[in-house]
Amino acid sequence: MPVQNLARSTVVTAEADEPVSKIASRMDDEHVGSVVVTDGDEPVGIVTDRDLATRVLGNGSNPDDTTAADVMSEDLTTVTDSDGFYTAAERMAENGVRRLPVTDADGNLEGIITADDFTELLADEQAQLSSIIQAQRPAYE
Repeated sequence: MPVQNLARSTVVTAEADEPVSKIASRMDDEHVGSVVVTDGDEPVGIVTDRDLATRVLGNGSNPDDTTAADVMSEDLTTVTDSDGFYTAAERMAENGVRRLPVTDADGNLEGIITADDFTELLADEQAQLSSIIQAQRPAYE
């Protein structure tokens, strides 16, 4: 199954020079745990709720004077929209990340897929399997 079928097409983004205080507020408003930092349409980094906790609050930095560029993870792991489910899962595991920006063939941001998306997919698959098994089970009286 291609990642484009699983990924969320709405991605919360920020520019590299945006203060993390605004990023944190946006994350709260949008109910997300990360913001993809972009340069035009290209993802160049990601700021997660953990980054805010450890790299801003943990360091005693002023959130109004600290920018996305100061705290973002720049060694961004991505997948293309045509990559498969297993490729995305492998990249997450190999790189120890829970979120993958999804790009098109030109490197432009198209969406995001998270570990929670995989969990939801697997739960749906298990529910469907359970329904099939129950439908085939003989009725006992």
